[in-house]
Amino acid sequence: MGALRSLLVFLWMAVTVIPAASLIIVFTPFSSPDFRWWHIARPWLRGAVEAARKIGGIQYVVEGEEYLPSAGDNQRIILCPKHQSTWETFFFASRMPHPLAYVFKRELLFIPFFGWAMACLNMIHIDRSARGDAWSKVALLGEQLMDAGKWVIMFPEGTRSRRGEQGVYKTGAARLAVATGASIVPIAVASARCWPRKSFTFIPGSVTVSLGPPIVSGVGESPGELMQRVEQWIEAEMRRIDPEAYPAADRRVSPEEQDAQLQRALEAQADAARAAQGDVPEDLH
Repeated sequence: MGALRSLLVFLWMAVTVIPAASLIIVFTPFSSPDFRWWHIARPWLRGAVEAARKIGGIQYVVEGEEYLPSAGDNQRIILCPKHQSTWETFFFASRMPHPLAYVFKRELLFIPFFGWAMACLNMIHIDRSARGDAWSKVALLGEQLMDAGKWVIMFPEGTRSRRGEQGVYKTGAARLAVATGASIVPIAVASARCWPRKSFTFIPGSVTVSLGPPIVSGVGESPGELMQRVEQWIEAEMRRIDPEAYPAADRRVSPEEQDAQLQRALEAQADAARAAQGDVPEDLH
């Protein structure tokens, strides 16, 4: 049954992407990128998320949206999400109050219809084999697009990671933030529990998305140091929202549990002190 539901979702995407992408391409000479985003791309992406929810059984819970600037706030923002599946690439584009400019490898442009439409939405495609030129392009276009009201989104691990695993956090987003004065919004996403990496079968359940407070580079802070702060927040939060995916010793303990552990330790010390003086703990009377 799960395989059939997944097949129906992918079939819906494959069939509907053709007219949606065609509209984007046809309207490109006659409309602004924002028009194509809000009126064609975003409704299709939202439909894909809803198809995964209603047919595939992938529900979701979002925490921390109060940290996002409002739709009328044009400050420079870079979104840095954990990357576990394709689900979040659709979800953020369908949810954010600003149009998004993804930084992605140019090979995606050759995907029929989907890639052709991406080429018409003012995003940042790079050639990973030419790293120097790629960074120059990200820095130049990133600043221009943010000043035009878009938010840049970069997956710091570069590729999807397996559930419970941590990839290497690259400094590209932090370099862009330092160069442009942008704020980084760290995002933890536990999507692999429902859409595992390199899988075409959904597992019904709930994806938790947690957005953190914007992180701004400090005076004299290097991109590496800035990205380390982003990484620490995301990975600690992943252990909170998806604790089953990590070893018990590696999980983050909540403040409430810390208080409970401290109280238990104090009570044990008090019992030991009374026992040493010949008293019997109250619960043994």
